[in-house]
Amino acid sequence: MIPQDYHLHSRFSCDCHATMVEMCRAAIEQGISEIGFTEHFDLIPDDPCYRFFKADAWWRELDRCRETFAGVLTIRAGIELGEPHRFPEEVRALLEGYPWDYALGSLHWVGDWLIFDEDYFDQPEEEAYGAYFEELERMVRSGLFQVLAHMDVVKRRGARRYGPFNPRAYEEPIRRVLRACVDHEVALEINTSSLRRGMKQTTPPRQVFEWFREEGGRWVTLGSDAHRPSQVGFALDRALGVLRAAGFQDLACYERGTPKPLPIPQTS
Repeated sequence: MIPQDYHLHSRFSCDCHATMVEMCRAAIEQGISEIGFTEHFDLIPDDPCYRFFKADAWWRELDRCRETFAGVLTIRAGIELGEPHRFPEEVRALLEGYPWDYALGSLHWVGDWLIFDEDYFDQPEEEAYGAYFEELERMVRSGLFQVLAHMDVVKRRGARRYGPFNPRAYEEPIRRVLRACVDHEVALEINTSSLRRGMKQTTPPRQVFEWFREEGGRWVTLGSDAHRPSQVGFALDRALGVLRAAGFQDLACYERGTPKPLPIPQTS
């Protein structure tokens, strides 16, 4: 049984065409009891999702889904904030204007570079990854969100250029990010989109979650980063195994910004 999928998109994100209803039904079919919709909220003009999100319309559809699936599926209100530390005033206005359950913080841009652009990786590996984790720490220390999403997503394209990502080569900058999460009570997401793309490790991998525990980290969440109904819940059973192996016993369940422990199911 998969207890949650806290990273889902719908047609209110520029890169998804599925309706909320379709995503909810897929979650129910997978036996998932709690989900969170987290549409992209991006304010960098060159971003593909620049100002695409329409909050009022999204909330109306979310309320309809909550009514439709009441008693069957718990639906949390989330948002994926792109580079929130670069737009603190607009981000705060969005967060204060609606009753969100949680916000994801995501880093897709380092300076003027989109990390999904192959050109970003024309620089040496240590510079590409080093700059990313440095910017990631700054983002976490903004304190503008509850969950750090896909913290090493830069490896998605980086692995094509440099080979498999080795977190031990960047242990100190990664630990600085993790300490920032602890300082600001930010949860760490385990994201399975990398497995869906053929990589052999979750985002981030087990080693990072072991470091997170060593640094005092408590809260973790599950996310498939699904953009299609067929992707809902993808490999989250494997992600649970990673968390158990790293020593975690609970997930974070968010309601109106406050985490509560949700026991990780034990294997038989």
